Amino acid sequence: MSSINVVETAAALPAAWSSCSLGQVGTACVKVLRMDSRPVQEEAHGVDEVLLVLDGRLELLVEGAEVAIEAGEMYRVPAGARHAVRPGSRGTLMIVEEPGA
Repeated sequence: MSSINVVETAAALPAAWSSCSLGQVGTACVKVLRMDSRPVQEEAHGVDEVLLVLDGRLELLVEGAEVAIEAGEMYRVPAGARHAVRPGSRGTLMIVEEPGA
């Protein structure tokens, strides 16, 4: 398998907030997306979700609490936690989640 430039892959996506699957690790799916300053509606998943900010900053509202994740930082959203992306999030985000979650 060859290496993948994750930042370039995200930059080449046709639209912000549309993810691209990079592959699987066990049963978990590894995805990447490009964030822009627009908010994203609240959602919840049946399993934990890991969010890793590669560059930029992710602004979340998790169960009513504001959370800021900087470049190089990772955040685990617990299963069932209501979370939404707040305005101002920009950069490249990697997501690790179970399929169908």
